[in-house]
Amino acid sequence: MTKLSPLQIERLKYQPKLPKSLQNGVNSLELVEGSATQSVRDQEQIKALFANTYGKPTVTFKTTSSSSSSEVRNVGVILSGGQAPGGHNVIAGLYDSLKNANPANKLYGFLGGPSGIIEGKYVEFDDEFINAYRNTGGFDIIGSGRTKLETEEQFQKSLAVCKSLGISAVVIIGGDDSNTNAALLAEWFVKNNAGIQVIGCPKTIDGDLKNEQIEISFGFDTATKTYAELIGNIQRDANSAKKYWHFIKIMGRSASHVALEAALQTQPNITLISEEVEAKKMSLASIIDYMTDIIVKRSENGKNFGIAVIPEGLIEFIPEMGSMISNLNDIMASLETDSSFVNASANEKFSIVESKLSSENAKVYASLPALIKTQLLADRDPHGNVQVSKIETEKLLIEMISERLSQLKAEGKYSGKFSAQSHFFGYEGRCAFPSNFDADYCYSLGYNAFALISFGLTGYLSSVRNLTQPADEWIAGGIPLTMMMNMEKRHGEMKPVIQKALVKLDGPVFKRLQDNRQDWAMNDRYLFPGAIQYFGPSSVCDITTITLQLERGKTLAAV
Repeated sequence: MTKLSPLQIERLKYQPKLPKSLQNGVNSLELVEGSATQSVRDQEQIKALFANTYGKPTVTFKTTSSSSSSEVRNVGVILSGGQAPGGHNVIAGLYDSLKNANPANKLYGFLGGPSGIIEGKYVEFDDEFINAYRNTGGFDIIGSGRTKLETEEQFQKSLAVCKSLGISAVVIIGGDDSNTNAALLAEWFVKNNAGIQVIGCPKTIDGDLKNEQIEISFGFDTATKTYAELIGNIQRDANSAKKYWHFIKIMGRSASHVALEAALQTQPNITLISEEVEAKKMSLASIIDYMTDIIVKRSENGKNFGIAVIPEGLIEFIPEMGSMISNLNDIMASLETDSSFVNASANEKFSIVESKLSSENAKVYASLPALIKTQLLADRDPHGNVQVSKIETEKLLIEMISERLSQLKAEGKYSGKFSAQSHFFGYEGRCAFPSNFDADYCYSLGYNAFALISFGLTGYLSSVRNLTQPADEWIAGGIPLTMMMNMEKRHGEMKPVIQKALVKLDGPVFKRLQDNRQDWAMNDRYLFPGAIQYFGPSSVCDITTITLQLERGKTLAAV
């Protein structure tokens, strides 16, 4: 048996909190329907593609004095996409809810992500199995994967596996793409009278799966607190040694929520926000000028050190870079299978790519360091796009700033010292022990998912909101997955996908950064959040993210 750490032993004992409406189990619930819904955009196209599941109402649950009996149900669960802290608790909550409703109910976990339901690879959970994973990080309970559920063959195989196990409902725990797959599977099951429900749960540390009904995706709280601890540690080191500039890239491809939240928790000298860069049409050169200006001014004050926080997806939001990468994604679709390109040398590949890019995009590509040009040609992600996590944007910025400072020094406009360290915080936050907030929220999402199943709903996303209040005041319910969808170009074709929620530049979270940016740049207002706390006063252990508090209208203390 694997030896457990003292912290894991204690965390296994933690009993997550539930919304009041769920505390007596799903057999004592009443369903309350809200108004009918529509997709966020492209309503006619989405409605046509989801004729059987489109336009359903939002729902919430409330406790009733009566208690109903529950028929026997077998449920399957899938972990899909990248890891996020709290995934184990979603499954634990689903299991407890299911067993509380009827001890004869069974929960099957499909192994290795969506491929498990296609290939019929699964485990059946029991108390001993589940109890070993409560309140722990990771997805290792059944593993995850990125197989997409979108073809007729995959749907047919999934149906056959479910029928063989007597499964009448599937819960897919994932992000926007995974829940798009859940919507497609739900629609197919209804269209083909399969009698199998599909419920999604909102997972992603990126924080870009949210709306008024989904206030936060699980894992965001723990991941940002983990990154903030690391940034705080580095800030303390920088303020001690006073000789390094630290360039810290933080996970979050399409949206900058993670970088923004981590910055608000730590108050670094420079924070770049991808959405702002795109909105202001900032060129790579203008970003370098902005950062260099702060570095020079701090040096004039005797401070040859500092902290810069950079979102992972920044490079795609710089207009000329985004245009070049989009063009590159299109041509790489054919070049990836071209043996003459695959077997070419690095310089030959650069020449081939430049010859196929448009003239403006070719100039941009040619201007980049060889390291970055090579990384841009790496294997694409499942959507056919460049894998931005493999592009060392932080090193690109360091190299270009170093060149700019050398020019300024030659012109007699800079006399300081510039020594830089680069960091990328990504995987460090994905499987951390979930915070008390994520432990509670995830358990509630899973418990609530079975409530949605028990009322016969399909194509819904588990929703638990009012999250800045104590857990017993949280509101449990669900929203139709189609409500969050729009049409986007994927692999050269327009496809239905859940719309990503990007940082709102007119929202209170970005404004918090904007209002303090100049002060933080020149004055060292570093905050040191320290490690996530699991035991102690609620004011320390149960605190939510600054992002969630500001978005929900909470007033924070002045900086």
